[in-house]
Amino acid sequence: MNVTDKLTARLPGIRDRGERRSVVAVVRLHGVITPTPSPLGRGTININTVESALKRAFDHEKLSAVALAINSPGGAPTQSALVADRIRELAAEKKVPVLAFCEDVAASGGYWLACAGDEIYAHSTSLVGSIGVVSSGFGLSGLLERVGVERRVHTAGEHKVRLDPFRPEKSEDVEWLKGLQSQLHEQFVAWVRERRGDKVTSDELFDGEVWTGAKAAELGLVDGVGGLREIVAKRFPDAEISVAEPKRPLLARLGVSGGAGIGFGAPDRMLAAVEALETRAIWSRFGL
Repeated sequence: MNVTDKLTARLPGIRDRGERRSVVAVVRLHGVITPTPSPLGRGTININTVESALKRAFDHEKLSAVALAINSPGGAPTQSALVADRIRELAAEKKVPVLAFCEDVAASGGYWLACAGDEIYAHSTSLVGSIGVVSSGFGLSGLLERVGVERRVHTAGEHKVRLDPFRPEKSEDVEWLKGLQSQLHEQFVAWVRERRGDKVTSDELFDGEVWTGAKAAELGLVDGVGGLREIVAKRFPDAEISVAEPKRPLLARLGVSGGAGIGFGAPDRMLAAVEALETRAIWSRFGL
């Protein structure tokens, strides 16, 4: 028996304390899903902002699982799909389970992200679902007339300009938009059916409605009710939690807030204000 073995025999647990524990890596996916986050903005999700966090999470040695902490009202469908596909790609490569946790809201694109998990959990008060597609905008044609501004657009191609907010809305353009929405909705439904399998049976779940986490568990949209630390402690009692944060915009990392507009001209402040209003409107759909 060597010296190390003698010490281990006299002091049980000495070797265990020297060994590295297994890890459950947590990736926070918080914010609106958008392909073009402003450098002033905070809390946005797209494949570029989360790639480094996902890679760090899945690169841990002794990785037991990856947990997704999701708090998102949705946003761009393509970015939702790109992020979800990347999660599945890394999970298959590393051969580890992915657990998704819905926080305040995992709706629309936020639920698309949740379906990247092998299991989905929610708090009983979480808002889950909204499996649908929405488009919104403003009609400003009357405003131009009032201020005496003429809109001039020249195109080659009959349908090059559709739903121009500075022109009166055309019924054929609305029908075209609804056709695109239907195609995206079909893809959303197919993704949910692929990931949830026979846990989801009713077509009524795909009408854009939102449910609490408790009701979502009854409907099969989530696998259970509980918080991240609670579930991880039960499933992986010997593992430690390591959080991988997505990268923040440059100005946010420098500690510059978009709200005050300090150091920026009037156009920049106006742009930041519009972006803040758009983000606020998306969250407000769910009373948040």
